[in-house]
Amino acid sequence: MPAEFDVPADGGPLRVVEWPGDGPLVIALHGITANALSWARVARALNRRVRFVAPDLRGRARSAQLPGPYGMAQHAADIMAIADFLGVRRVGLVGHSMGGFVATETAERHPERVSSVLLVDGGVPLAIPDGMDVDAALAHTVGPAMKRLAMTFPTLDAYIAFFEANPAMGRYWSAEMSRYIERDYVDGGSSCDVTAIRADAADMLKNPAPHAHHPILWAPRGMQDQPQGMYAAAQLDGMDATLVADVNHYTIVLGAGATRVAAKIAGMTGN
Repeated sequence: MPAEFDVPADGGPLRVVEWPGDGPLVIALHGITANALSWARVARALNRRVRFVAPDLRGRARSAQLPGPYGMAQHAADIMAIADFLGVRRVGLVGHSMGGFVATETAERHPERVSSVLLVDGGVPLAIPDGMDVDAALAHTVGPAMKRLAMTFPTLDAYIAFFEANPAMGRYWSAEMSRYIERDYVDGGSSCDVTAIRADAADMLKNPAPHAHHPILWAPRGMQDQPQGMYAAAQLDGMDATLVADVNHYTIVLGAGATRVAAKIAGMTGN
């Protein structure tokens, strides 16, 4: 089982999960309504080749109590706080979905502290119609994930059943998925702070940091296992982009894609 610890950050403690390893430090950054345990299957596939740590980003899970300001700049500061706490000067970053935008922002603000960046189905600007406001853009891009934030559930089992009903997760179910979802369940619903989600989305959708020189692994299928994923091949033209076959936006890290992600992380760090 991984270890957990708190890192002093602006406004209070930031919770971090660590899977120990013998290689360099890699910080893994989760999606907009996710948490640190979304990386558990990747960590298992890494098999200690790197020191792999993942925070519950500010406003989620066991970092839900942290106050604003929210947004990509604050996440970048939190990532540097983790590196400083662990006494590491240069770190590798891997970001899934919104976590990819956190990774690009951190690399842009602190290039001397970031040794490598890997994007996983995120970090490249999404196709949003001009003039669309933040709430509409969230519904357009991550609507199924946002839906649950306004819902209540009588039990943890009912919450898990909601995820099992999603064809992008239920047909690929695993113990790691159950633990990941359990971490998010608090007082009858999601732990996510909606104010944090909206502020992060505004940055992610309207003010993304440069991304073109970072490699990306991307999924052909989307958040409901539909055939259109977060990206089309044309959006990634000219990038170091690799399609991970037969995965969706979730299973690229929580399912069969985890081995590909782990192999890429290990290769980028020389392990």
